[in-house]
Amino acid sequence: MDYHELKKKSVAELREQAAKVEGLTGYTQMNKQHLLEALCKHLGIAMHAHHAASGIDKAAVKARIQALKAARDQALAANDRTLFSRTLRKIHRLKRQLRRAAV
Repeated sequence: MDYHELKKKSVAELREQAAKVEGLTGYTQMNKQHLLEALCKHLGIAMHAHHAASGIDKAAVKARIQALKAARDQALAANDRTLFSRTLRKIHRLKRQLRRAAV
């Protein structure tokens, strides 16, 4: 059982699961988030899975985004709307690329 399977369960199901865990007290008064944390702690389950970006150099893309943000600020200060909008679009594309690679 992993974090995502536990998260899909209802509060009642989580409380039933917590009743089976020895050493876990106060579960009847906990809300879903606190139940998830307590169950994961007692069962030794990692709370969040880290997604590895596949096929891209994440650090290089983030560095490019930072450079584009600096260019965006300069375009805004120079009142250059075309350069500003092009830079925003490039930043948006790079961020989407990062998100797609993480899935």
